[in-house]
Amino acid sequence: MLALDLGTKTIGTATCDAGWQFATAGKTLERGKFGRDRERLAQLISERSVRAIVIGLPRNMDGSEGPRAQASRAYARNLHEAFELPVLLWDERWSTTSAERDMIGQDMSRRKRAERIDSHAAAVFLQGAIDALAGGIL
Repeated sequence: MLALDLGTKTIGTATCDAGWQFATAGKTLERGKFGRDRERLAQLISERSVRAIVIGLPRNMDGSEGPRAQASRAYARNLHEAFELPVLLWDERWSTTSAERDMIGQDMSRRKRAERIDSHAAAVFLQGAIDALAGGIL
């Protein structure tokens, strides 16, 4: 599985192993027009033998959805059409906070945290998704 944390300027990526046990932060890609993103993601999907995509759904703290969530839903539809893979939207509330706390715990510099936060946030919500899916919660 491939997780995508969609920002306005970057896309954080994370993948999990074939057994759905561990999520690992990947590359942070510069975000562009969808056609360019699609090409870069196609390469990643091929390299990692991706069979499903998880996209972070940026809900408000009260659970409502705003323009960013709508944009994520549209991106998910485009990815599904482009790759014909299952696409799961996963609540990403607190993922960035959790990722930052973990990186601070690893004594990572502020500069490195800024470069890697999106991919680490993707790994946080991917781990939640694989735990739920593998455990039969969904």
